[in-house]
Amino acid sequence: MAQARQDPERSAAVRRLAGVTSQMTTAAVGAMDERLPWFTDLDAEERSWITLVARSGIDGFVSWFAAEHPDEFSPAAVFDAAPRALTRRISLHQTVELVRTTIAVVEEQIQVLLPENDRALMSTAIVHYSREVAFGAAEVYARAAEMRGSWDARIEALVVDAVVRSETDETVVSRASTLGWVTGTKVAVAVGPAPEQATAALDDVRRTAERQRLGLLAALQGDRLVLIVSGPDLVDTAAAVRATAALEQHFGDGPIVVGPLVDDLVDASVSARAAIAGARAAVAWPEGPRTLSALDVLPERALAGDGHARRTLAQDVYGPLEQAGGDLLSTCVGFLDHGCSVEGTARALFVHANTVRYRLKRIQEVTGYSPMDPREAYVLRLAITLGRLAQRR
Repeated sequence: MAQARQDPERSAAVRRLAGVTSQMTTAAVGAMDERLPWFTDLDAEERSWITLVARSGIDGFVSWFAAEHPDEFSPAAVFDAAPRALTRRISLHQTVELVRTTIAVVEEQIQVLLPENDRALMSTAIVHYSREVAFGAAEVYARAAEMRGSWDARIEALVVDAVVRSETDETVVSRASTLGWVTGTKVAVAVGPAPEQATAALDDVRRTAERQRLGLLAALQGDRLVLIVSGPDLVDTAAAVRATAALEQHFGDGPIVVGPLVDDLVDASVSARAAIAGARAAVAWPEGPRTLSALDVLPERALAGDGHARRTLAQDVYGPLEQAGGDLLSTCVGFLDHGCSVEGTARALFVHANTVRYRLKRIQEVTGYSPMDPREAYVLRLAITLGRLAQRR
């Protein structure tokens, strides 16, 4: 088909073909209405777009058949008759159905409207032409998907940046909704080191999140990867940490810190602030798990200058301990001062060892931290120090 076409008989056949294109277009649209159930659900404007594409395709067949050098014909030009919005309203599968229906009708009409001498040649030609148009449709949709993907990536990066900078408002939520984000779901932000193959990692982490039934917004910010995660199974921060742990292979080497679970994307900056502070401080606890909660590194965050962590330790850990009474605070201090020895603490306080054990259990119930666990004892010690300093101020 690449050679030049200079046949007088072919020119006459082209004229006969051009004379019946209107009838072919009418028949093709009628067949779409009859054979494609979804076609009738389109509005008048969308149906008119498809009619234009069908007419353009049939006219394109005439031009392609008449061209001296058919390889110069651009099959994608068939779809220029309709606006690019058509690729968002009509799926590629539906477009293939439209092309198949139109080609089938043209083949039928060739047998009815053209002389017998033209039919074999035209039937062979329409088979070759339909292949070119199919490739053209794939090219149009691939180009649209690439443009849409680039635009979506920019919007996604803007949304994540707004969350990190605590500038989340209804405009940001609206932008996220264009990416398919489901509003009204609980959200957590995870921060960790960016991988070496950063661009590919974003696509990979999105696919993994989809398999895990997670909503995800992801962006690279310098040397860190920031994920905003949501999903029906995220009922608490521990669940958010477990969900993020399933994505940790897409991060670079180093700790991944998950901020507290919040009620909606509008509040995600609270989670992001804690996660970022935790990611900076987590290097001081290399013995910890790779994926952890921002609450797990409260001491490191406080020592690194995070005011939110200091207030959390002073108000949410020391405060309840002091207010609980029952000598819990003095028992906790005594237990820590005596090397976490129940007997040593009991002697210092002049109480029975079982009394100390009971108070230690109450301390855990009140604060959420057990003095008998070395790591949690460290948290309690720092909380008591910060709480007393806050009281003095």
